[in-house]
Amino acid sequence: MKKTFLFFLLLLPLIVSAQTEKAFPDLIPYPQYVVKDAGIYQAKSDVLTYYSDLKGQQARDFDAHLATSDWKLRAVNKKSKADIFFQIDTVDPQLVNEESYRIEINKRGIMVSASTDAGLFYAYQTLLQVAEQTSTDVKTCNSLPFLKIFDTPRLGWRGWHMDVSRHFFDKAFLKRQLRNMARYKLNKFHWHLTDDPGWRIEIKRYPELTQKTAYRPQHLFTEWTAQGMKFCNAADPQAYGGYYTQDDVCEIVEFARKLHITVVPEIEMPGHSWEVLAAKPELGCTGKPYANGEMCIGNEETFVFLKNVLDEVLPLFPSAYIHIGGDEANRSHWEKCEKCQKRMQAENLKDVKELQSYLTRRIEKYLESKGRHLLGWDEIIEGGLSPNATVMSWRGEEGGIVSAQAGHDAVMTPWVCYLDNAQDDPRLEPRGVGGYVSLKKTYDYDPVPKVLNEKESKHILGIQGNVWAEHIPTPARAEYMIYPRIFAIAENGWTVPSQKSYTRFHHAAQRELDRLKTLGFRTFDLRYEHGDRKESLTPVRHKALGKKVTYNMPYSPKYVASGDATLVDGKRGTFNYQEGFWQGFETHDFDVTIDLDEVTDIHKVSACFMQRNDQWIWMPREVVISISDDGKNFTEIHREGCDIDPENPAVLFQYFTWEGNKRARFVRYHAIANGRVGGWLFTDEVIVE
Repeated sequence: MKKTFLFFLLLLPLIVSAQTEKAFPDLIPYPQYVVKDAGIYQAKSDVLTYYSDLKGQQARDFDAHLATSDWKLRAVNKKSKADIFFQIDTVDPQLVNEESYRIEINKRGIMVSASTDAGLFYAYQTLLQVAEQTSTDVKTCNSLPFLKIFDTPRLGWRGWHMDVSRHFFDKAFLKRQLRNMARYKLNKFHWHLTDDPGWRIEIKRYPELTQKTAYRPQHLFTEWTAQGMKFCNAADPQAYGGYYTQDDVCEIVEFARKLHITVVPEIEMPGHSWEVLAAKPELGCTGKPYANGEMCIGNEETFVFLKNVLDEVLPLFPSAYIHIGGDEANRSHWEKCEKCQKRMQAENLKDVKELQSYLTRRIEKYLESKGRHLLGWDEIIEGGLSPNATVMSWRGEEGGIVSAQAGHDAVMTPWVCYLDNAQDDPRLEPRGVGGYVSLKKTYDYDPVPKVLNEKESKHILGIQGNVWAEHIPTPARAEYMIYPRIFAIAENGWTVPSQKSYTRFHHAAQRELDRLKTLGFRTFDLRYEHGDRKESLTPVRHKALGKKVTYNMPYSPKYVASGDATLVDGKRGTFNYQEGFWQGFETHDFDVTIDLDEVTDIHKVSACFMQRNDQWIWMPREVVISISDDGKNFTEIHREGCDIDPENPAVLFQYFTWEGNKRARFVRYHAIANGRVGGWLFTDEVIVE
């Protein structure tokens, strides 16, 4: 205990080391405590040697990992001969977390201690990064600076999600990413194995799942959806896709285990099951293939099928958690289905939300009987949360907050954790899923919401970075989108907020990107980052600022921004329509009247609109600007059509503007929607000058 107390006294001044621009050691994720002392430990021979007191399989796994590392250490069979001693310490009270570790480098050698092999493994990842910064060639690094490090994770779930349904990624790609995950101390791989575009895991009882739906005649997901979402078999000359055999799955799970990564499978239900119903149409409400993507909850055969699938999935994955999806189900199908309606009557369910919860509860009970826990996207809250379910909050933080306050565990993975968003100006970047999320935006996210008290905060298990593959057709594109933002996910999950510094982290991230490029990764380069939409960086002052706005047609409750003040608050939108600066109008026109309080000279009226047709966001068909002195009798002063093609897939921003010399008190700005049901108009500010 005296030794432990002395160690912490030495650590008191360390926090400042994390805040310097080029801190040494420059680590991702950054440790909880670091002290750099004067001096360098020099190896006893030309190569640093190590000794580990791990035994059995743990020792074999650890030795195998070190043997394949770029840093060439040599194992020795006696502690006295070793430069580095990896020690299991079950007495130190500060090493109670199985992933915690301690490193001390001084003139006597390099002492590494942890309570488990996982802790020693993570300590080695830290030492490896130190060695890379110490020597120009890490392979021959045989000396390390004097350091004291104590490290423990802030959160237990530090995950990476990969969608292999929309585009298929082979085992080599997955292993390549898993190696990097381990380096950055990520410990959960969420494997999205089934979804509308393809079933990717062999189920021996139902071979038709992969025979009929693992391949399609179009490579690009967008082309497949545009051409009817039909599947083909593997023998088709145009066939694209693939699946993992159960042996493949076991290989990946074992590969991940050795890297201290748990693989969490996702088997989607009851929605996102277009592919299931293409292979087994009898499980749908209509009994027909290619009709919809929701399983029939009123059909008992649906539950037989799901249990049979799970009976083959569970033995392949030791994970305590099994993800069942549960998101974005089109529940209107169940409202029209006779079997579903009978189920609702028999179970006294008041609506289709409760019907979905009925399925979730039955599946949860089955998983619990097998010693597993149910995990699902935050839609599983609707209709009543199952007793022991864990929620993955993706539609913002609300799902995670509600779950934690109700005593349920949650994993936070909102929009800033979506790695398939553009990471720079979306007009210049490869097409993303829906917005712009920079490295800084991801890094600044705190997965533990401040509204939660201490008890509730303990239900936030962690954070996860998601990759959805709608617009990611190749491994190179996937890596470009993953790196560097996965570094921020790793640090947000591991490092306590007081030790975070974006300046320090940014420098470390670029160093890591340079390293990855030497290994053949294609990554984003922070040196050429453009940043957010320039208009959003500076408030705009104009005559309508803070004035009363009357909405002749309401904005959508989904995208309220700042409410009635949004269009005259001086704030213009970022590249991301989801960040609360853009106001959304669904299906109908955007039509507002602004009261300037008194008749005044006006010379310009302008508003900007966005187009992202992959998100059903379009430019207006036409804009009409009118003015009035009394708010009743308006005179049209400008009418402007739009010449932008609605099918243009680019991310576009355009101002529709009148300029001239007029006097008026009221300004009416009317943007006419293009008539597509479900389409959106988005604008950020009506500027009157």
